[in-house]
Order: sequence, then structure tokens, then C-alpha cells
Amino acid sequence: MRVVFFGTGAFAVPALESMAPHLVLVVSQPDRPSGRGLRLHASPVKQRALELGLHVETPERSRAPEFVEHLRSLDADFLLVASYGQILSQAVLDSARQGGINLHGSILPAWRGAAPIQRCLEAGETVTGVTLMQMDRGMDTGDLINVCRVPIDPDETYGMLEERLARVAAAQVVLWAARLAAGAYTRRPQDSSRATLAPKVERHEARLRLAAPLSGEYNRYRAFTPNPGAFVETAHGRLRVWDARRRTGQGSPGDVVATSPELVVAFADGAMAWLEVQPEGKKRMSGRDFANGARIRAGDSLLKENDG
Repeated sequence: MRVVFFGTGAFAVPALESMAPHLVLVVSQPDRPSGRGLRLHASPVKQRALELGLHVETPERSRAPEFVEHLRSLDADFLLVASYGQILSQAVLDSARQGGINLHGSILPAWRGAAPIQRCLEAGETVTGVTLMQMDRGMDTGDLINVCRVPIDPDETYGMLEERLARVAAAQVVLWAARLAAGAYTRRPQDSSRATLAPKVERHEARLRLAAPLSGEYNRYRAFTPNPGAFVETAHGRLRVWDARRRTGQGSPGDVVATSPELVVAFADGAMAWLEVQPEGKKRMSGRDFANGARIRAGDSLLKENDG
């Protein structure tokens, strides 16, 4: 079996590991600047592939004619694509005998796009899954090969769910790999009338609003933890919320319901415990330690002036 793997994000790493013996090439996005010093960093897929001794290439444009010719020369049975980050051209898809096979982190046609796991959590869904899909030129519009459904825990964050779905994806491709290479599988078209979109997440979307209903804001916390990172603007500055839970306390939005044994803050129709937080420019700490250090007491308001 000869497979070319296209992947970038952490979701793709378990599938990369499971298919490593069959990979003739790994394609990932170019190194990107990140962190305080904006140093170049390799993608999770590139890092793991190099550790496994696999050949990696990082073209800026996978559709470039010279790269397409290179792909054709590899005589691959199929391309396996997971969390790659570029829409592949028809020429790229046609470079392998069975075309491109995508591992997508939702139950298609729900949540087509760049952020399916985050958007389903933001929407408060209770079930998601991994879809094995025959790729076409559209954005996640190809025929379905197989779907594995996965229940979502009510407190599960994006990081937790992504890790779990990544393992499901890896197991799924191992189960199907031989049939995919031989072209011995059936396909069924998606019902595009039921499609929903999962656009890329923007940083400002991760802001928790104290005056908003708790259910939506708790889903926002779950969807954007750990990336890009849920945060809240308070009278004590911006606070990143690393770990939180729903609570039953009541009060006006922004009121501190309790500081011990945990920091509990009221939203519009409920309360949230902030178990681990990070003030700007400081280390992560428990919500209780933050409250003690900032001399916050039950009954205080965390709302910024003229904020809601």
C-alpha cells in the first residue's frame, strides 16, 4: 500500500502514526511564527513525522504544477487528508489512483469547514463524530464512505474532544485502509440541504460575556479551550479561563457568588466556577488564589464600568 498523507494539526497525528508504515510522503503546512518571539515552529504533523523518520514536504501551494507532478510520480493508491488547512485542487486529488480520502471531525454534512469540533461545541451539540469522505473540489462536500458517531460529555472542552476524535479517526482509517487502496468501498452523496458551516475561529469570539446567558457562555468556554483560549474582561483586567464548571449560584451578572472553596461568578441566568485562571502577564493559578490576591470578596462585582 502506498499512501501520501496531508495533515497539519494535532487532530491528524494519531492517523499519521497509525498509517506510518504505508506513507511514501507526508505533506504539511510550512513552518509558521508563533509564541512571544514569533519564532518559526513546525506543525504537529511535521514534528511527529520527522520523529518517525518519514519524508516531509511543506509546499506553500500544494496546487503548484511542479508539486502535482511530484505527487503523480509517487504512484500512490490514495491521498489521506486530515486537518491539512488547504483545499486541494482537482489535479492534486487526481494524482493518486483512488483520489483523496478525508478524515473530518464532524458528522457531515454538519459543520463543513475549518473548525468543526469547536463549532459543534459552541452550538451545544451532544453528539458528533468522524466522517471518512471521498474528496472533491468543494469544501467538505464529497461523498460519504463511513461515519463514526461519538457522544460529547457535557463538560468536555475542545482540547479533550479533539484528542478523543483523533483516536477515533486513526482507528477508522486502519479499518478501511485496505479497502480504500483497492477502491473496494461504496459511497453515498451528502444531503447538502442539511449542511452547516464551521468557519475559522477568530480570537475575539473567545470572549465570555458576563451579562449573557450561562448556557451559551459555558459552551463558548468549552469550544475555545485551550485554543484560542476563553477569556473575560473584568474590573481587575483580562482574565483567561483555563478550567471552569457550571454552578447553581445566583446573583446579578458579574457578581461574585463565592470565593471559597472556588471562585464562582454569576452570569445572566446561572453561575460559573472558574477553577483555573490566568491574569494578564501572570502564571496560571486557581480561581480561589486569584480572588485572594485581588482581594475579591463574595458580593463584589467583576463587571468593568459600562461593560456588560
